[in-house]
Amino acid sequence: MPTPAAAPGAGRSWLAATAGPLTIVLFLIPLIYLLSGSLKSQAELTANPFRLWPRQVHLENYRDAAASMPLARYLLNTTILCVMSALGTAFSCSLAGYAFARLRWSGKRLLFAILIGTMLLPWHVTMIPRFLLIRSLGLYDTLAAIWLPTFLGSAFYIFLMRQFYLTLPPALAEAGRLDGLSEWGIFWRIALPLSRPAVATVVLFQTVATWNDFGGPLLYLSDPQKFPIAYGLEQFVSSYADQTHLLLAASALLCLPPIGLFLLTERYFVRGIATAGIK
Repeated sequence: MPTPAAAPGAGRSWLAATAGPLTIVLFLIPLIYLLSGSLKSQAELTANPFRLWPRQVHLENYRDAAASMPLARYLLNTTILCVMSALGTAFSCSLAGYAFARLRWSGKRLLFAILIGTMLLPWHVTMIPRFLLIRSLGLYDTLAAIWLPTFLGSAFYIFLMRQFYLTLPPALAEAGRLDGLSEWGIFWRIALPLSRPAVATVVLFQTVATWNDFGGPLLYLSDPQKFPIAYGLEQFVSSYADQTHLLLAASALLCLPPIGLFLLTERYFVRGIATAGIK
């Protein structure tokens, strides 16, 4: 009997089913090494760094790493920066995205094209003008120098919010106008509540970016009492470069909050990315 022909998409399905788990494993390898090394002693880590599970678990590495730096101060500064940056970015980019998506005004397309074009500029190009502007405003060596500019919007997040607002039915805004709502009322009472998945995506992205930001604190801060996590970890690395087990433990501690935030907002994150990409 003749052998039945394979389904047309069988090869592609097998490749996708193999590539997915393989990609996950490749991304997990550094995290597994990080967690494994953070539980080893310095002697074992030096002798056999690639052993998956330590011979003896040293949970005191986390205690020693936390005691070796002002972790509470770093966490407080970083929390302030993350909260204020997330609020500023979500509010300003929601407003700008709604204006680009739903309002009619002259020059909108040209200005939006210029805005998208700014995404091509690396951060280093605007670094010196930003520093001079912050210093002239008297904000140098303050946390506000980092979070205050987020209230002026970001091109990528404005684009993301605009794409989401384009998916909303125009009939919702018309119904609001018939009920006597102003344009601000339509945005605040109709559009913004419906955009919670997109706003959650913006908040997640901005929070993680602020948590990992090293260039901003390096440029605008000089007082060690105002250092956030990323800059504080760099100072920790400089002081304890020969104690790898403490470095791995400190790195593991600082990875936990972003991972926890992602797990809490994953549902909104996936929904926001999916709906913003429909257009």
